[in-house]
Amino acid sequence: MKNKPTRDRIVYSTEIGRICPECGQPLDGCTCKLKSSQPASTGMIRVSRETKGRKGKEVTLIKGLDPDPTSLEQMGKKIKAMCGSGGTVKDGTIEIQGNHIDRVMSYLQQQGLTVKRAGG
Repeated sequence: MKNKPTRDRIVYSTEIGRICPECGQPLDGCTCKLKSSQPASTGMIRVSRETKGRKGKEVTLIKGLDPDPTSLEQMGKKIKAMCGSGGTVKDGTIEIQGNHIDRVMSYLQQQGLTVKRAGG
């Protein structure tokens, strides 16, 4: 019989906050492999357009940038200002409201990054 993983580990505490399920330490002080589980940048940045799950509204997605949250926020802020549009940063992806693929690609290429258009 296979060993089943235990499900009785604490993952959140009102006193401490989120707790790492592997080592049982608070996420701020976690030293296990989950801390470095963010995917590293492959060097290729993909820009695409998506409407799925947004009631037909277009969103420009930018994937493959440096996973550092502060640099993503800064880059997202610059791109939103350049496009004159709103947007957000979610799960290592920058989302810009509207279809701004050409603008975003030319801006990223000017920054010296390798950019590729993804999806149709």
